This record gives sequence, C-alpha cells and structure tokens, in this order.
Amino acid sequence: MSLVMEGIALDDPLRAIIEKKLAAVIARGRFRPTAMRVAFSDENGPKGGVDIRCALTVEIPRRPTTHAGGLAESPRLAFDIAAETLERELMRERQRRRDAARRPKKYFVAHQGLLADGEAALPPARRRRRSA
Repeated sequence: MSLVMEGIALDDPLRAIIEKKLAAVIARGRFRPTAMRVAFSDENGPKGGVDIRCALTVEIPRRPTTHAGGLAESPRLAFDIAAETLERELMRERQRRRDAARRPKKYFVAHQGLLADGEAALPPARRRRRSA
C-alpha cells in the first residue's frame, strides 16, 4: 500500500500519528487498500480561523474510491474529523455490500411462490467441483 501525505513537513510529528491511525482504521475494516492519500490545505491563507482542510482518499480494489474530509482550526483536529468520517463511510459501504449479498434475488423469490406447500424453501446445495 502506498501512503502519500501532502501539505505537511517531512519532519512533522503528525505524520507518525496519521500512519498509526490509518493502520488502525484499515485493520478494523478488514480490507486491503492499494493507495491512500492525505492532503492538508489552508482554505483562506494566513488569515486564521477554522480553515485547515484535511482530505483523505482511499483506493480499494474492485470498489469505488472513497473520499472523506474534515475542516478545523489545526491539522490534527482536521485529520481526526476526516479519519472518523472515513471510518464511518467504509463501514457504511461494507454494510451496504453485506445487505445486498444477503437479500434474496428476484428469481429465487419468484420460484418460492411457485412451490407447493411443504417443499423445501431453500435451493439444493451445489457441490463444489475440484480441479484435477
């Protein structure tokens, strides 16, 4: 996995925190991203105020790219907000995929309506073929 960080210095202690927290989010989600990008930007320049934006982008194979962002007074707070948002989005996507896989397909449901009472409600078990 490649991790690209933009907008912070190479010797910034926040880099270690970012790596540790993103590793924890990945471990909880049970997925293997191919690339992650963390970008910090100052929205309105040196004026001050709530203007530090942290944008997280995660690329996971066979899934759409996931984005999350946070806006706060400091880079650390902006990253924390973005990391929480990213974790929620990844869990939501995982739940969405799980629900879609568990939902009975329309042909299965239509076939169940044609069965007489007392017949098996589940399709017969398929045997796995072994390759020689």
